[in-house]
Amino acid sequence: MNTPNELVSVIIPSYNMAHFLPQAVQSALNQSYANLEVLIVDDGSTDDTPKVVRQWESDSRVHVHRQANGGLSHARNQGIALTRGPFIALLDADDIWATDKLAEQMRLFAGRPEVGVVYSNFVLMDREGNPLPRGPIHMQRGWVSGALLIENFVPASSAVARRECFERYGGFDTKLRTGEDYDMWLRLSPHYQFDFVAEPAISYRIWGGQMSKDYRARYETGICTMERFLNNNPDVVDRGVVRRAWAHTYTGRGNVTLWRGRDRVGALRDYVRALSFRPGYWPAWRAILRSFVSSREPQ
Repeated sequence: MNTPNELVSVIIPSYNMAHFLPQAVQSALNQSYANLEVLIVDDGSTDDTPKVVRQWESDSRVHVHRQANGGLSHARNQGIALTRGPFIALLDADDIWATDKLAEQMRLFAGRPEVGVVYSNFVLMDREGNPLPRGPIHMQRGWVSGALLIENFVPASSAVARRECFERYGGFDTKLRTGEDYDMWLRLSPHYQFDFVAEPAISYRIWGGQMSKDYRARYETGICTMERFLNNNPDVVDRGVVRRAWAHTYTGRGNVTLWRGRDRVGALRDYVRALSFRPGYWPAWRAILRSFVSSREPQ
């Protein structure tokens, strides 16, 4: 399968990420896929970001847009509006791409207009770039609405999407403060197929300053996103899969409530809610039994 040589616009939103930003930008510029532009959206940073970005002033591939702080979704939408490539690649300012990431992903778009999003596997690292352990991830291709409803397996920094996806179905929801990428993938999933690169192509950084560390808020936003998707697409996902998705989600929120909040009563309420959707859902039963022994997260 040939690799298309169309322009890929790389969007890097950055808010007070001067420390990590050079690694992210350089990993984009070092891609073996040559036809790209990089737009750094400085979302009102108050650190040394304006000084840091000067190092790319002589690189015609790099552009910087500075704006008042409006949040991640607004920054990504601005990036999409200000670029010109028919493909959009997202890269968070604290993550790093492997050299062949875009080349491997662009091959999967060739001759396949039904494919709207191509993502990749990933590895985890800590603040200093040291590798971290990671549990299994169940990557899916094709029509993925049902699988996505159960679990978001598309990290934002791994995704390349056709520009037409955003033109037809809208940008990132600026009302969401977390989970905006999950909302986007769900919205696109009834209309486009997804594909993936199985080899890890990004290093995803886990550190204390991330918005995504607010686990309970992520679940609450995710539940609202799922409800909205199902209301707007009532016949896309099989009812049995919907019940499984709700059981999985409420079990996960119960775990967070127990492990992070030390709220056993609240956790049990969520576990029971999970079982109301699938009475035989073993992860919920196991969580209930474990909750009477310890409120600590299993190692």
